[in-house]
Amino acid sequence: MRIIIAGAGDVGFHLAKLLAFESHDINIIDTDDDKLQYISNHLDVQTTKGNSTSFRTLEEAQVAKADLLIAVTESEATNISTSIIGKNLGARKTIARITNTEYLHKKEILDLKDIGIDEIISPESLAAKEIKRLLKQTALTDLFDFEKGTLSLVGITIDEQSELNGKTLVEAAYLNPDHSFTTVAILRNGETIIPYGENKFLNNDHAYFICQPDGVERVLDLAKKQSEDIRNIMILGGSKIGIQAALQLSKKYNIKLIEEDRDKCFELADTLQNTMIINGDGRDVELLKEEGIDEMDAFIAVTGNSETNIISSLVAKNHGVGKTISLVENMDYIHLSQNIGVDTMINKKLIAASFIFRYIRKGQVVNMTTIHGVDAEILEFEVTEGSKILKHELRNLNFPKSAIIGGVIRNGKGHIARGNFHFEVKDRVVVLSRSECIRKVEGYFK
Repeated sequence: MRIIIAGAGDVGFHLAKLLAFESHDINIIDTDDDKLQYISNHLDVQTTKGNSTSFRTLEEAQVAKADLLIAVTESEATNISTSIIGKNLGARKTIARITNTEYLHKKEILDLKDIGIDEIISPESLAAKEIKRLLKQTALTDLFDFEKGTLSLVGITIDEQSELNGKTLVEAAYLNPDHSFTTVAILRNGETIIPYGENKFLNNDHAYFICQPDGVERVLDLAKKQSEDIRNIMILGGSKIGIQAALQLSKKYNIKLIEEDRDKCFELADTLQNTMIINGDGRDVELLKEEGIDEMDAFIAVTGNSETNIISSLVAKNHGVGKTISLVENMDYIHLSQNIGVDTMINKKLIAASFIFRYIRKGQVVNMTTIHGVDAEILEFEVTEGSKILKHELRNLNFPKSAIIGGVIRNGKGHIARGNFHFEVKDRVVVLSRSECIRKVEGYFK
């Protein structure tokens, strides 16, 4: 597939990094020499210097031969213009990154396809949805349901109290006699481990499991974690993400939102009628105490300053808040969450890049998600007639070591796939795979 990416920022770079493993023909357009040079030094892609709204630049990048044009610059106007011009110059499909969420809510009225935009994405809206998903369980650092919870991906932090601490996967299996969960990844000091029998759980590890419904509670029991109901949430920052999160969460929870800009507070009060708006500096510990930080079940920091978000989340954690989520701009910070005490750090650009990657990967892949900080993807495949995976039981399939099969959904019921498991047509198979291994994994389902 020939793909042109307009914008060599974080979204463009991460997306190109994911796609580079897929053997696509990728060309990245940007006006910044330094960004293009950095990409050329780190990825096997072509680059074109210039403005993506320029006919000459797009023609130089051979847009007429492009299967997909993805516009993800920092400028919404540039992205929309690039998509429209690129489509008219021959690009088969276009995706535009936008910041104005009205485009999302008025898609049917606007009919953007008529003017040349096949798909739009809003990093802010995607981040707000991610926050809502992460609030399903306070004791878990991550939770993603397949087929309405038939199988679930869950993440926990291993601490000294955990029964899993110091045990190998083989030893942990004795604590799981019903085989209701399986370990699919361990994040340790920023390194992603695809674990097998002799790998050990260590203190401060972030461990990820695929679970049957009863397996989620079993994992929590073994980790000595107790989930609390969420009722009260404090949001720090009246950013676009803060607004979107408050709009979605206020339907179910009691929300307080703290914003430093007094004028903006009046605007927020008009927009967020079911949210209590507080004017103040969220870095002020006394203010947080006055506004009942001790009574909060969750704290979400989404200001434009990563350090403010991290520090305020740590303050919230120190006051007994069960769940903390912090927005960070620097992708490298995401790996720090397990070491410094913030439950989950999210990056809107990383979420956006992963969303676009999932959009491109449609085909044998039924479902796909990412885990914050983990260098791997979670994919759901459907087994079809003639699939290679039907030939042998799991232990004899020679499945890639950079991937692991976590579970199978068959006839509406979740199963944990062990060595003697035989796959059947129409099975939904949940796999964790490193990005460079996805094509090889996909081969088992063709």
